[in-house]
Amino acid sequence: MRDLTALNAARRAADLAALGDGGLVDVLVIGGGITGAGIALDAASRGLTAVLVEKHDLAFGTSRWSSKLVHGGLRYLATGNVGIARRSAVERGILMTRNAPHLVHAMPQLVPLLSDTGWTKRALVRTGFVAGDGLRALAGTRSSVLPRSRRIGAEEALAMTPTLRRDGLYGALLAYDGQLIDDARLVVAVARTAAQHGARILTRVRAEEATGSSVRLTDELTGERLVLAARVVINATGVWAAEVDPSIKLRPSRGTHLVFDAASFGNPTAALTVPIPGETNRFVFAMPEQLGRVYLGLTDEEAPGPIPDVPQPTPGEVTFLLDTVNTALATDLTTADVIGAYAGLRPLLDTGS
Repeated sequence: MRDLTALNAARRAADLAALGDGGLVDVLVIGGGITGAGIALDAASRGLTAVLVEKHDLAFGTSRWSSKLVHGGLRYLATGNVGIARRSAVERGILMTRNAPHLVHAMPQLVPLLSDTGWTKRALVRTGFVAGDGLRALAGTRSSVLPRSRRIGAEEALAMTPTLRRDGLYGALLAYDGQLIDDARLVVAVARTAAQHGARILTRVRAEEATGSSVRLTDELTGERLVLAARVVINATGVWAAEVDPSIKLRPSRGTHLVFDAASFGNPTAALTVPIPGETNRFVFAMPEQLGRVYLGLTDEEAPGPIPDVPQPTPGEVTFLLDTVNTALATDLTTADVIGAYAGLRPLLDTGS
């Protein structure tokens, strides 16, 4: 029996040959990240003929350089975007219980209560966690999936994050969010589900001369070209969107993560969440990951200029992340403890402000 979810060379060749015969498709999606894959699935599951083209591989860009989180929209709630916050919480619950429970699980997040943590900061964090509990309940996600936030004592906090500073430690606030085992795997899973519904998922196919109704496609493996007509063309190329449509003005932001051996943090079982000194609503996270690793992130730095295929962290970002996390640790981490680093670019629109 043919596997309708298979994305292999034979299916790719057959799909390209079928498109080469001309005709009109309903939806043509440019970009194979999580947004493009999600659009292709949405279209195909509604019975529309859908084609997705990606000049590299699935999840080549920002979708593989994430924090590996499926967050519940608390950051949006903080800025008054209640609708987006609620939708984020709903989607998180769907991923954790129905669509991808094998890829998304609950991750404890611990904010230490230290003597130099002001009462205002503590109140803001607690208020945020309570609001997060409300979002979870509003989204219909059970507390058995995402436990309620609570305050814990110093000993329990140290058991979860052993390298935490002991002097002046009153305890910690503990909350839970969704963590992705592998962000690229989620993209592939969504793309394969789209393929099961009939979408044509074509990697290593470059899109050029895009209009609202047609695109010139080039097979990067063979050099063959074809023009594909569509009722609608959707630009889902993220930070490269302006290369498809020059009228789009972006202001990319770089988010950098550092990679450590988990032993550097005492093999923690919770993500250590550290307030950034001088900031009201920004934190860095030291998150336990697969294979005995901890990822420390994340920065928010303007990244002007040409868009690289693989963004690179800057020395300043490395120093910023180390300096921030060290405010909460008993022993300072240095660049010698860093075993890797990666960065992703957020495709923010340039509004002029």
